[in-house]
Amino acid sequence: MISLASAALLLVFQAATPAATPAKTPSHDHAAAAAPTAPGIAATVQQNIRGIAKEFISVADAMPEAKFSFAPTAGEFKGVRTFGEQVAHVGDANFALANAVLKTKAPSEKPKTKAEIMAYIKDSFDALDKAAATLTAENATEPMDSPFGGKSNPLGLLFGAATHSRDHYGQLIEYLRMNGIVPPPSRR
Repeated sequence: MISLASAALLLVFQAATPAATPAKTPSHDHAAAAAPTAPGIAATVQQNIRGIAKEFISVADAMPEAKFSFAPTAGEFKGVRTFGEQVAHVGDANFALANAVLKTKAPSEKPKTKAEIMAYIKDSFDALDKAAATLTAENATEPMDSPFGGKSNPLGLLFGAATHSRDHYGQLIEYLRMNGIVPPPSRR
């Protein structure tokens, strides 16, 4: 299994390494100009964030407002977050990580209704996308403080945001299924 640090380094090296191009000869000039280039580091991270954002938002929106207060009670679920709290928690983390990269402040008001939570989570993924757009091969691994303690770098923080969102995405899927709702990505 690849570690988060190894995956981040692989991503940096892949994005920072220029694609091999054929030797320039008159017969290769047109082919070289038409050959697609690998996306840069910003585009690569944005693609990952946009992918989880689309899925996460669709799953969050699938839960009816009356069920945003749902939390499992049977089994080992004592003290777990409600569905709405899970979504808002991801928004909190997304903002904390994006704002660390952008050196900005997170919204201070905490959402409560489904409409407020949905706007908050969408805005938080937009903030991550904006932070990812700032990444370059030069700044992606610059050391910085993590908002959750310790040291990291912009790439690591944004990678962590995507990983954290995917973790909670899985929990939201389970909450939907416990309520007899087929998650949108599973619908045919």
